[in-house]
Amino acid sequence: MYRIFCESLQNYIAQYKTEESKNEYRYLIVKPLLLLLDMNLYNEHKKNNSIEYKKLCTLVKYMELNVDKYPKFKSFLWTLESRGITGQEFYPMNESELNEQAKLVNMFLNLLYW
Repeated sequence: MYRIFCESLQNYIAQYKTEESKNEYRYLIVKPLLLLLDMNLYNEHKKNNSIEYKKLCTLVKYMELNVDKYPKFKSFLWTLESRGITGQEFYPMNESELNEQAKLVNMFLNLLYW
């Protein structure tokens, strides 16, 4: 499941090649998820307690709370937990942003970008 997610995320972000496109809303929404592609990068951000890390932890917590709505999150969250990635409400994000991120993760898990 984790491998599918990572490959799907890489395929998704491949459409944002230019610097200009990296300012688009859909790229900015997915940006915290990029930490999941590289555990060294994740650990570096965790050590520095960066905003991206806090956003990712908040999203993971949101995913934990919405497993009923998105059943595939359950097994994906297990794989994240096995890598030491857990949810915590760190960063005040609006419900709309969290919902959009959750929808993207669900699309990745449903092989939409695989």
